[in-house]
Amino acid sequence: MGRKVTLATCSLNQWALDFEGNLTRILKSIEIAKQKGAKYRLGPELEICGYGCADHFYESDTLLHCFQVLKSLLESPLTQDIICDVGMPVMHHNVRYNCRVIFLNKKILLIRPKMLLANYGNNREFRWFSPWSRPRHVEEYFLPRMIQDVTEQTTVPFGDGVLSTKDTCIGSEICAELWNPRSPHVDMGLDGIEIFTNSSASYHELRKADHRVNLVKSATTKSGGIYLFANQKGCDGDRLYYDGCAMIAINGDIVARGAQFSLEDVEVVTATLDLEDVRSYRGERCHPHMEYEHKPYQRIKTDFSLSDCDDRCLPTHQAVEWIFHSPEEEISLGPACWLWDYLRRSGQAGFLLPLSGGVDSSSSACIVYSMCVQICKAVKDGNSQVLEDVQRVVNDSSYTPEDPRELCGRLFTTCYMASENSSEDTRNRAKDLASQIGSNHLNINIDMAVKGMLGIFSMVTGKWPQFRANGGSARENLALQNVQARIRMILAYLFAQLCLWAQGKPGGLLVLGSANVDESLTGYFTKYDCSSADINPIGGVSKMDLKCFLHYCVKRFKLTALVSILDAPPTAELEPLTDGKIVQTDEADMGMTYSELSVIGRLRKISKCGPYSMFCKLIHSWKETFSPSQVATKVKHFFRMYSINRHKMTTVTPSYHAENYSPDDNRFDLRPFLYNTQWAWQFRCIDNEVAMME
Repeated sequence: MGRKVTLATCSLNQWALDFEGNLTRILKSIEIAKQKGAKYRLGPELEICGYGCADHFYESDTLLHCFQVLKSLLESPLTQDIICDVGMPVMHHNVRYNCRVIFLNKKILLIRPKMLLANYGNNREFRWFSPWSRPRHVEEYFLPRMIQDVTEQTTVPFGDGVLSTKDTCIGSEICAELWNPRSPHVDMGLDGIEIFTNSSASYHELRKADHRVNLVKSATTKSGGIYLFANQKGCDGDRLYYDGCAMIAINGDIVARGAQFSLEDVEVVTATLDLEDVRSYRGERCHPHMEYEHKPYQRIKTDFSLSDCDDRCLPTHQAVEWIFHSPEEEISLGPACWLWDYLRRSGQAGFLLPLSGGVDSSSSACIVYSMCVQICKAVKDGNSQVLEDVQRVVNDSSYTPEDPRELCGRLFTTCYMASENSSEDTRNRAKDLASQIGSNHLNINIDMAVKGMLGIFSMVTGKWPQFRANGGSARENLALQNVQARIRMILAYLFAQLCLWAQGKPGGLLVLGSANVDESLTGYFTKYDCSSADINPIGGVSKMDLKCFLHYCVKRFKLTALVSILDAPPTAELEPLTDGKIVQTDEADMGMTYSELSVIGRLRKISKCGPYSMFCKLIHSWKETFSPSQVATKVKHFFRMYSINRHKMTTVTPSYHAENYSPDDNRFDLRPFLYNTQWAWQFRCIDNEVAMME
């Protein structure tokens, strides 16, 4: 009868500008799709060059190399007898577009440009691309000579068209078009298109996966149809982790899905579905001839069938339940996969982390341990690429990782940097955690270096600064804390560069940072201290989420040393002890709790609140806890801290993006870094409200 179709979508761990590696992964996905019987293969957005090329999209080289890769794909025997849908930038009439190139048997069928660009959050597509602004319009595109030589075509269709095979009709969406209130799949469904495809480069944020899945289900619940979602996976060269989740849906049900987090570079998801199920669903629920008033889509006809005549015995896929990861699992898996991609692609030999015995640095350590757990599991499951990569990183071609603790000892160095202000409690907590995860642990005392730095200052000025506890001023107290913190950064980089050299081993180590998103928001860290590192796996995660993550690690990895770390008050340990006990705590220094700071951070970024509107919201949500004047004091204090310290965000360590209220100054949260910190007009508005209320 010819009504059952087998379709393939995929998640690929592409790397910006790695044209050779990207080509290999694309071909591998096509090969797997064909082995599974698929007649249509969908790949991620801009998969040929990688989504994260940024200003390299301006370069003619990028366009040239994309067409060279496309030529290799067209010529490959692997791409025969399967419709291949790949992503790359294309320049048409001197305008650069983000496109899908759909081809079959050395013939390009359609180039479909993106119509609705992503220009929010970390996305800046309007900087590099223009949207195709002519719905349902198709025109001629003149192919480069190198492609003409292969396809024997001079021009091909370019625009908002759909593909019509002998048995069905296929329409494309690209990433953000699914999120848009004017999603093309609505009109396509009403015009009789039965299969929708979406090639995406959607990055991970905590608690986001269900939103993506619900959008895909909704797209086919409303008017029926089959929906294929492809996504990039991994770290392609910056702060983002693309979290896979390739999926296939029909009539509102997910029938096949890929992993959200994994170390597989190529993951192909296939499903066999019955087109008659779409037609039956629409026959009852949709009446396009009554509802559709637009110009119909131009159908690009191709002499090819996705189905076979004799498909009676071919089983179809049934609905599956999507079990979502908890936020704690997401923190355990996402940043760990990102670290592994960064390590294996950077050419370094491991990580070094200043481990203080507090929640933040312990969280970074646990993420590295989780990475080692995933590596061992991938090798056990037969992932040859992971095995090859880990052998290269540890410089041992005979090595096979089996025990995460043993692997952690090869890849991970931790160091406790004690001063006269450090307590035995934090030293022991760091030592116990390092022992349980198996890291190569060092104990370093920085007092000699601190005294040396202060000695230079004293020799020049004749002054020796004192802590506040010893009668010093606030300026002296802060400077003495900062010099300790900055010396730790210098020593971290020294040991990262020479630690393996001292052991007679090759390579260097990447320094890991451990400042959380809330500390970055208020600037509660020393500029160029040991939060200054090569990369930071927790810089986009809130303190409250990190505490929940460590509770998860106690159960998941049996890391009982974390219990005492969680019970201890957060402290920088930069001021003198009293009777050997800590008197300085983070929350006292900041003037608010981490829980309060998370609420304020979300209001500032997600709800787009300035001081006055934040106050107006908090007097209601905090009315059971604080009076209006107390709320006003906290709001003013936060904005003073934030504006005084915003300059620190211009040099903050590149961090894994995990939270949608991140203050990352690179491209996610663009703000000035020189403020009038008095906020005179804004604070006066708050004072007026308080006066009227009280």
